[in-house]
Amino acid sequence: MKLKMPENSLFAILLRAPWWVSLLVVAVIVLASGALLPAAYVPFGMMGALPFFGIALLAAWRQRHAPNPARVAELLGQAAAMSWRDFSALIEAAFQRQGYVVTRLSHPGADLQLLKDARITLLSCKRWKAANTGVQPLQELASAQATLGASASTFISLAPVSDSAQRFAKAQGIHLMTLTELAQLLMP
Repeated sequence: MKLKMPENSLFAILLRAPWWVSLLVVAVIVLASGALLPAAYVPFGMMGALPFFGIALLAAWRQRHAPNPARVAELLGQAAAMSWRDFSALIEAAFQRQGYVVTRLSHPGADLQLLKDARITLLSCKRWKAANTGVQPLQELASAQATLGASASTFISLAPVSDSAQRFAKAQGIHLMTLTELAQLLMP
């Protein structure tokens, strides 16, 4: 049985928030316990802060390599201002730095083929500046994956992906690269 935390639970929200927010909750609980509880019960009240301290540690561990939000915005702004030729060259170089052999494709559904450890991944990123992304480019990518026999596929877009496109991607096993992942990829 796989346990999954509800997305809008307090703990899930704190895990997505900066780590120091959980430490702030710890401080509030500790201060409130000291101020409001009788002296004999203060240690028990302070123990209520332990789960939040654990969340702060876990969030800090997860966020240790996350890029600065201002840097993410800067990189995404630069990507949005690029021509397709410059953007594709940047993506190609980024994957080559990670050890992939990158091949440009002329297939309508995929722009690049990534090869690493005998695993082929198709990448579609030509529509990275579209106003919004629907199902059609993902259907083309899924078709290219089946036609070319790739084991995985990834779609890059700076624009929001529609709900129906997200459902389609999940059903087809297509990885929708998040903006944070894209920014981390583009960092030199």
